Amino acid sequence: MIASGIVKTFQSHAFLKDLSERHLMVLASGARPFTATAGSYLAREGSSANAFYLIQAGHVALETNVPKRGTVRLQTMGPGEIIGWSWLAPPHRWRFDCVAVDNVQGISFEAHWLREQCECDHELGYHLLRHLLTVLASRLAATRMQLLESSQ
Repeated sequence: MIASGIVKTFQSHAFLKDLSERHLMVLASGARPFTATAGSYLAREGSSANAFYLIQAGHVALETNVPKRGTVRLQTMGPGEIIGWSWLAPPHRWRFDCVAVDNVQGISFEAHWLREQCECDHELGYHLLRHLLTVLASRLAATRMQLLESSQ
């Protein structure tokens, strides 16, 4: 993808709204398109969190293995959403399995590169951290509701 094409994609992705043109161009330099077929894993719980994903099409399930229950689907993410925050938080290990429910397309960033960009440009790091915190709060609330519903 050329930078201008990626910038247009970024501008339409909810996670990167309000990002300056300069920061969009920085991210464009490290962006890579990705695809995943239904049933393939973007991440495995406990493995190295080496990527951050912007979902453009398709759906990805966040799952975990619960003793005596097996695999439990916590949430399903779709277009306009993200997969991955573990790349930012030490020890940089995935906290969940992330499996494609159907064919998925999007943009990925290599985790080490993205952490370096945040370290070099604290304004960019702050923007990403602020939006990741919003995502985490939303997912925590959704998980809480799911637990409350399953306990009744």
